[in-house]
Amino acid sequence: MVGLVVLVRAEQTVLYQKASPYSTIIVTEENGLRTLRFDDGGARQSVVKIGDPDHLELPYAKVAFTGLALCDEPRRIMIVGLGGGTLPMFLRKHYPQAAIDAVDIDPDVVSVAKKFFGFREDARMRAFVGDGREFVEKFRQPYDLIFLDAFSSDSVPPHLTTQEFLRAVRRAVKPSGVVIGNIWSRYSNPQYDSMVRTYQEVFDDLYILDVPGAGNKILLALPRRQPLTCEELAQLAGKVSTAQQFRFNLSELVTAGFQHATEKNPDGRVLKDAELQQNR
Repeated sequence: MVGLVVLVRAEQTVLYQKASPYSTIIVTEENGLRTLRFDDGGARQSVVKIGDPDHLELPYAKVAFTGLALCDEPRRIMIVGLGGGTLPMFLRKHYPQAAIDAVDIDPDVVSVAKKFFGFREDARMRAFVGDGREFVEKFRQPYDLIFLDAFSSDSVPPHLTTQEFLRAVRRAVKPSGVVIGNIWSRYSNPQYDSMVRTYQEVFDDLYILDVPGAGNKILLALPRRQPLTCEELAQLAGKVSTAQQFRFNLSELVTAGFQHATEKNPDGRVLKDAELQQNR
């Protein structure tokens, strides 16, 4: 176990490396960007340009914000999976009146987000240490937006993929709100079809967006029927990015790859808690 260190690998500087109860947390800096990884060689969890919350280096983050097109002005936002704080810091800048609750199971991740990535709590943005599922199940007031962005080094924790968990998420989101899920695509995720099928069983409508240049898929899940064409969703998304003065055009990200998932994939099965208990 290593605490605060400074090592140089080519042009990449390792600022921090420590074994936590859940992974080895690694923070590196290169060309003015700080990157968070879990375990050596693990996928990039967050990439932050310090002092610039509008800089979204990882493509999935931009696509995830298309979900803003499917709710009114968000007043309450939950983010499961803090990482380096990219999502909450962006939202804090553009929606300063919103209450933002971010939860992460690893206390060391929360500490690292504050120490190395510029994440700061205030009266409207709070970080909680705990299991995201327990946090969802114990909610007190419903949310307009819920981001499901919790990952281990290479996958979504299984207990955050089941029907029982997503039912709890549905209870925690307002009828007019949206749930935004970030998952790996079929290419690198054997559970992809089943994860999508489970979302379909729980929510009334589901849209799936490609992430150009990355292996992610963004799921936009609605607790209501709201059928939209690609062009209609792109138009709504474009209005958001224009009104909020984003550096990127959300409408272009919708049209890069859009699926209204109305047909249930026979290759997928509904994921349930019982399977997890059997596999222990």
